[in-house]
Amino acid sequence: MSWLSRRFPVLSRRDFLLLLADRLIAPGALAFSIVGVSFAVLDAGGTPADLSYVIAAQLAPCLIFCLVGGVIADRIAPQKVVAASNLLVAVGEGTFGVLVLTGHPRLWQMMLLEVVTGSGIATFYPASQALLPALVPARELQQASSLSRLAMNMAMMTGAAVAGVVVAAVGAGWALTICGAGVAATVPFLLSIRARTVRAPSSSSMLRDLREGWSEFRSHTWLWVIVAQYCLVMMAWFGGFEVLGPVVAKQHLGGPAAWGAVMAAQSVGLVAGGLLSLWKAPRHPMRTVAGVGVILALTPLALAMLWPLALVCVVAFVVGTATEYMMVVWTVAMARNIRPEALARASGYDGLGSMAATPVGSLIAGPAATAIGVRNTQYGAAALIAVVSALALIPRDVRRRTNPPAPPEPVAEPDPAAVLAAGS
Repeated sequence: MSWLSRRFPVLSRRDFLLLLADRLIAPGALAFSIVGVSFAVLDAGGTPADLSYVIAAQLAPCLIFCLVGGVIADRIAPQKVVAASNLLVAVGEGTFGVLVLTGHPRLWQMMLLEVVTGSGIATFYPASQALLPALVPARELQQASSLSRLAMNMAMMTGAAVAGVVVAAVGAGWALTICGAGVAATVPFLLSIRARTVRAPSSSSMLRDLREGWSEFRSHTWLWVIVAQYCLVMMAWFGGFEVLGPVVAKQHLGGPAAWGAVMAAQSVGLVAGGLLSLWKAPRHPMRTVAGVGVILALTPLALAMLWPLALVCVVAFVVGTATEYMMVVWTVAMARNIRPEALARASGYDGLGSMAATPVGSLIAGPAATAIGVRNTQYGAAALIAVVSALALIPRDVRRRTNPPAPPEPVAEPDPAAVLAAGS
């Protein structure tokens, strides 16, 4: 451990280690939901359309709660918001699991519980973006972001593998119950973190806070351009890959096992991307973030062209690596270029914009594939992703922006006695 602390100084920080515990346990538990929800719906007699509705119900709260979560996280300590978000996920998935174990849940019940889960996921993102910079000095932010996301991806990769075995052995109900219990177990770790909000207490209304967050968001050209890009990129990618990918796997690649191999390759790529981000940071971060969008077009393109399974897995690995590297770069760029007291609210608009059209992609992919064919729909998704990403590179602020240098001087650690006194 001493060698690791010398190599990665951020590992000597108590609050970061507590956050790291959350980012190991919660994503690993949430992986049981990713596997369990789909099979719970199908095992209850649901159709693929029913599954689309349940997944859309989880995604829809992002349209509201990303913004609300950002305002709240700028008002109170962000770790408390993350803890509350985890509790929402635990209630939604845990209750879903109990319903599956005790009977046959109805479609409206499954959708309602996924709205609860989706609300927790949506409020988590802006609070999480604001929390990490509050725990570590700026010079360690790249390292902290890389390690925390690496922990998340490794936990999710391991959790997904175990969840598949659990669902096959004892059913989706137990997987969802395990998810609820695991996510709830992170709350004590989060509430032990000492970070406080960087914004002075305010009596301003939520509407005014939202307006101020919007002003901060639109004042940065690089920010709103990239968010607009990924709004369309994620819509096309989710429909062309996540929704139609299993269809291609079933018809041409060998079925569920083949799709599992593609997902595994992408997960390994996420871990590789985290390791890459520890080694090198780009000089022009926005150029990197926009350019990765073009790489995302490769997965629907590979499926549309019916490439061999091994080659599709290679593409999934490359896309996973690029995506994770981009996410670390984006997290650091947001923290270094946006005022700390507005970071959570700006991140709320980021999360809302980036994911706003994803439910649309989920809902239109099936009808589009029926009307013009699966391959043509995937070709269209790949073309849209590539064109939009190329257009995002046009603004000078995207192509030329560099991160401000991290301050070299050490940041004083808070006195624990003073923190406890302030809390009292």
